[in-house]
Amino acid sequence: MILPALTEAKSPFWRPIKYSLFPPLGLATLAAYCSPDDEIDLQDEHVEELRLDDRPDLVIIQVYITNAFRAYGLADHYRAIGAYVCLGGLHVSSLPEEAAPHADSIFIGPGEDTFREFLADLRRKSPRKIYRNKERDIAGIPPIRRDLIKRERYLVPNSIVVSRGCPHHCDFCYKDAFFEGGRSFYTQQVDAALAEIDRLPGRHLYFLDDHLLGNQRFSGALFDGMKGMNRVFQGASTIDAILRGDLIEQAAGAGLRSLFVGFETLSRGNLVQGNKRQNIGKDYEEAIRRLHSLGVMINGSFVFGLDEDDPDVFRRTVDWAVKNSLTTCTFHILTPYPGTRLFKNMATEGRILHRNWDQYDTRQVVYKTLGLSADQLKDGYDWAYRSFYSWSNILKASLGHEHWRHVIKHFAYAGGWKKFEPMWNFLIKTQGLNKMLPLLEAILSRVRNGSKDPEQGLSPFPAIA
Repeated sequence: MILPALTEAKSPFWRPIKYSLFPPLGLATLAAYCSPDDEIDLQDEHVEELRLDDRPDLVIIQVYITNAFRAYGLADHYRAIGAYVCLGGLHVSSLPEEAAPHADSIFIGPGEDTFREFLADLRRKSPRKIYRNKERDIAGIPPIRRDLIKRERYLVPNSIVVSRGCPHHCDFCYKDAFFEGGRSFYTQQVDAALAEIDRLPGRHLYFLDDHLLGNQRFSGALFDGMKGMNRVFQGASTIDAILRGDLIEQAAGAGLRSLFVGFETLSRGNLVQGNKRQNIGKDYEEAIRRLHSLGVMINGSFVFGLDEDDPDVFRRTVDWAVKNSLTTCTFHILTPYPGTRLFKNMATEGRILHRNWDQYDTRQVVYKTLGLSADQLKDGYDWAYRSFYSWSNILKASLGHEHWRHVIKHFAYAGGWKKFEPMWNFLIKTQGLNKMLPLLEAILSRVRNGSKDPEQGLSPFPAIA
């Protein structure tokens, strides 16, 4: 089972640490359907060199947009030496006709039901060319094969997913292509999710769900069950879920310490254009105040290049984020992924510049812009990162908190992480960080609450994407 690298760097040692954050849970989930007698090797090119001199019977490759060409090359290599090769993932579901020539079988959509079918067909020596997901239910999935994951190579090995998809339908999101033809959001059984959490060592968790608060009944029961488990965790949510009811308070009570929030744009017109209805008319600043009052750090997500953006959008966005004391920000250049409504609309209008998927990484301009030029968009995107993470803006945003502990925490996270990223990269890749974590943990816990309440401990790193 292989996750090809999403970057062009030749060695895992030189790849940015964000590519070494999380293990490939999708592949480890599929591995759970294999027989106990099957010999399985799960390889993640972000953290190790692939062993291409082996001769496996079966090769499963997970394909995202920016690793598509690398995945096809690996698939062709293994087919040439006689292995049976399967391709699946977001990009395969979006462009099955592109992926099919490189594989013996392809998987469209989630694979929990189709992978079981495939294994049975393969053992009968009658596998099909295409497996298309029909069943949208993860209530009975077996425990993830975490024994296949090389935990020591990842910054956040305790990542977990307890749901699939998202209840919303933004035009620029890949999700609708992947979950086409059925439910686009569904969850595990609460007891199964809690059992998975209980199996994970240590205290810190990172929920990789697209929308951890997307199902209020499930999330409320999950957070109730997590109370007393002495966990601290990070996750993702939308503005409307933060403002609705008391779910965010339940999350904080269960250990939520950092939240990825999709603000995306400050323009109502852009929200309408992108079909991000869940943000329209919502009070962003009230959501921020609510999170800050609970001691929850915020990683704000913003997209540049929507059609109403003008050359001043970068400064307006950074100033607003600093004024509202967002701990970290993740900026993106609008990217029309194949299979999305955004891509279809832009293709119809002749606005897609090329189909070199390596460059569809949200850091480069791959479509004809409106309102500002491609150079203005790229330069503004780069400037936004430099400006937001300048020492002056880190200090200004930190001082926006009411309590001194939050001021120190914000400054330590935003400054200590982003400004010294090369150092962290070196420590993580050389395993030196493992020796420092206990000290960092103790320091940050004291900053948070004077070291008196172990429930209030913090992960040593902010939520980043």
